[in-house]
Amino acid sequence: MPRIIVCIKQAVDVTQIRADPATRRLITVDAPRKISDIDKNALEEAVRMKEKLGGEVTVVTMGEDGAKTALREALAIGADKAYHLNDSLFQNTDTRVTSLILGEAIKKLGQFDLVICGETTIDSFAGITSQRTAERLEVPLIMYARSLKLDGGIVTAERALEDRNETVRARTPVLVTVIKGINEPRIPSLMAIMKASKKEIIIWNAEALGLSKEKLVSTLEITEVLAPKMERRKIMIKGENPADIANKLAKALIKDGVVGK
Repeated sequence: MPRIIVCIKQAVDVTQIRADPATRRLITVDAPRKISDIDKNALEEAVRMKEKLGGEVTVVTMGEDGAKTALREALAIGADKAYHLNDSLFQNTDTRVTSLILGEAIKKLGQFDLVICGETTIDSFAGITSQRTAERLEVPLIMYARSLKLDGGIVTAERALEDRNETVRARTPVLVTVIKGINEPRIPSLMAIMKASKKEIIIWNAEALGLSKEKLVSTLEITEVLAPKMERRKIMIKGENPADIANKLAKALIKDGVVGK
């Protein structure tokens, strides 16, 4: 029976972020957090696989104390075990350090068949942590899976590429990233939520993972994140009739390079 590990992230709900109109700086203090949307697809796929084949689903997240909320939800959805990677040294890490922490945690969990992740997270859309984690684990990587099947130690995935679909196979253990369209995540029942609230969440810090402060120094620093600058031209086009206005508008758009001739 397969042993599946799912990496999730509690991310800021980007639909609830506001920006200061004067400075364009993002205001995230009061923005709600949730499981990153595509990570929830990854979890759903793992739970469906467990329901079909048996086995065990373990969910792992890295973050501060509030990330336990995401783990509780994951347990309610169908994960069997939850691990919280929480240490002051884990804050504000770049993808290199994040992949190191996740890699060491997965190694500590022991033998696995699949690691499933969302193709990217909704907050940063970096999309490279999974690749770096697969490299650290020294396992094959399958990205952008739109369907996933495990049969006799062989993983078969259909990948969604820009201009085509591609079917690939690999022997386990494998790390797979999935796209949002792979499934429709379930909403946990009240009973499942109540049961999840009583389950243990295991916390691992840097010492538990054998990571020193020197190994956790990020080499990438984000200095500023600003909302896009929005300025209107405030141009009003007038004409004798709708056809005249449309003609003038088309000429203006062509002149400014918005549309081609």
